[in-house]
Amino acid sequence: MFRGIHQVSVDAKGRLSLPARLRDEFLQYDDAGVVITIDPQARCLLLYPLSEWEQIQEKLDRLPSFQPQARRLQRLLVGHATDLEFDSAGRLLLPAPLREYAKIDRKSTLLGQGKKLEIWGLEEWESQREEYLSEVSLDNLELDTLMDISL
Repeated sequence: MFRGIHQVSVDAKGRLSLPARLRDEFLQYDDAGVVITIDPQARCLLLYPLSEWEQIQEKLDRLPSFQPQARRLQRLLVGHATDLEFDSAGRLLLPAPLREYAKIDRKSTLLGQGKKLEIWGLEEWESQREEYLSEVSLDNLELDTLMDISL
């Protein structure tokens, strides 16, 4: 399970070095493959273990292809999905178009989100985090949603 926040560097060739704990988390999956795609709702990238991504893609493949919203979502998520492999130094080469989309340059933020990691450009994350903090209001959530959560 991926959780926590990590500041990492991306080298001039676009290679991202994951902290050892996160790399080990990916390697615990049987397939050890990794898939990266864009987040259509935020300027970040989504990094999945292959087996987790395959479940998502199966659901996307079942969406009605004649429905414009479904096709747009398929084009964005599946169209940008890229299989990655760890190199001998434990790095992942982030494709240039995905780095550009997420505004990732030398410094990035990894944000654990359970079954996946989000990869943000550092400045983009800091800006978005401030926006999220200003919008957070527990008053807007249904009581039923919060009943099982204790902070």
